Amino acid sequence: MKKIRILIADDHSLVREGLKQILELEEGFEVIGQASNGLETLEKIKELNPDVLLLDINMPVMGGIPTLKKIKEENIDIKTVVLTIHEGREYLLETLELGALGYVLKDSDSVSLTKAIKDAYAGESYIQPKLAAELVREFNSTKTYRSNTENDLTRREYEVLSLIADGMNNKDIADKLFISEKTVKNHVSSIFRKINVNDRTKAAIYAYKNNIKW
Repeated sequence: MKKIRILIADDHSLVREGLKQILELEEGFEVIGQASNGLETLEKIKELNPDVLLLDINMPVMGGIPTLKKIKEENIDIKTVVLTIHEGREYLLETLELGALGYVLKDSDSVSLTKAIKDAYAGESYIQPKLAAELVREFNSTKTYRSNTENDLTRREYEVLSLIADGMNNKDIADKLFISEKTVKNHVSSIFRKINVNDRTKAAIYAYKNNIKW
């Protein structure tokens, strides 16, 4: 089985080494490099061609957000998971808009981190449930279902979109709604077409910005 090749970018060597040890306990993971700042990260990406970048936000020389901007500008093909101390909504939405597929807090457990990496590698978004729940609570007072909008989402599609925003993958959504994974995939394709996005991260951003919560 092909291993997921991971690059760790964090300015603290002890954090990098600790993450390396944790990740390499997971079957199918291989940490192929480390970087201490954004410039070094970009160099390592080009040199090593990793599958997934585990990226800190606060780093010297070039931080995580400018690094994401450069990755996006240069159209570099890599899946990024942000690992940070920042719980703020602004950081979360900005990194997702810049192309990050995962957002995990540094006080999370290893299960959340490994899931985020696996989901990102598969092209799925992962937002730590704690953060997703806080965003949902923030929007609880807003109108949550709007029929006959310009996007014409069905009631089921609103439900699926809200679960995408909660960081669930297709299998999780299928299990929660007691429908088949194929049916979920069909709903997701329809949602993408109606709201004019091409991936789950942009769909999640759309849900947050439009206060969509089932």
